[in-house]
Amino acid sequence: MIKVAEIGSKDSIEMRKIYAGFISDQIEAGSDIIALEADLMSSMAMDGVHKKYPQQVINCGIMEANVIGTAAGLALTGRKPFVHTFTAFASRRCFDQLFMSLDYQRNNVKVIASDAGVTACHNGGTHMSFEDMGIVRGLAHSVVLEVTDAVMFADILNQLAHLEGFYWVRTIRKQAPTIYQPGSHFTIGKGNVLRDGTDITLIANGIMVAEALAAAQQLGQEGVSAAVIDMFTLKPIDRMLVKNYAEKTRRIVTCENHSIHNGLGSAVAEVLVETCPVPMRRVGVKERYGQVGTQDFLQKEYGLTAHDIVSAARELL
Repeated sequence: MIKVAEIGSKDSIEMRKIYAGFISDQIEAGSDIIALEADLMSSMAMDGVHKKYPQQVINCGIMEANVIGTAAGLALTGRKPFVHTFTAFASRRCFDQLFMSLDYQRNNVKVIASDAGVTACHNGGTHMSFEDMGIVRGLAHSVVLEVTDAVMFADILNQLAHLEGFYWVRTIRKQAPTIYQPGSHFTIGKGNVLRDGTDITLIANGIMVAEALAAAQQLGQEGVSAAVIDMFTLKPIDRMLVKNYAEKTRRIVTCENHSIHNGLGSAVAEVLVETCPVPMRRVGVKERYGQVGTQDFLQKEYGLTAHDIVSAARELL
């Protein structure tokens, strides 16, 4: 069950601190979790956890492909590896290892990919991946998520501690817009209807959920009833929810901090073409690489704002 928070606030705790706290709590409780880092201990607030539990928090260095191989080996011994690195390196740099060592062999490894899309900010184009979820969702057995806020991240991490398989979780590192109230529980593979509507449906994930909610408010002031869905599970996508809202509103706009190719927009379009073809628009990154900048600047630069969502919606109305 979910409880939606007020629009416009930000989480009081950073996402990286949610992760570090989860790892620490799991180890303290006697879990077989092993946390692997690719020289990003301080970036993910893991320094203190590493000092306290050096046998279960391991810095493997800047060698992401080897980190995935190490995680696979640990999984074969019965341990529960959680790997963290930036999205760019958790996808394209180690793709063959994701395929061969994790997905092909059905190993029980969880990959946490941070600094999603434009939230990489001053790390610039080399670290700012817009293609990562598209890469990973092509693997046969992968489960691909993009968590929305700190409440969701904490709940999903606790679920992953007890789930078997290869899960790839995209997140930002710092503060996220608050979408959910504490106590909310999330079902992997099911989208969340945050706002109902009859004229158009906005399907979003990650930081774009807050933008979609703001866009729906603005559209409401114009007399347009906009539904908003948080599709935090990219794979397997909630096909029935997409179909139902396509039938209900007859118009769809997808909103993602990712390339419009092979991400949320593509996944939704695949469902629509097979179940209920309706007009749609994709708000996302179009044929561009990243650059250095603040998150606000980059969202405007790449067309990832509520204003851009409203403009896309108007094209369909």
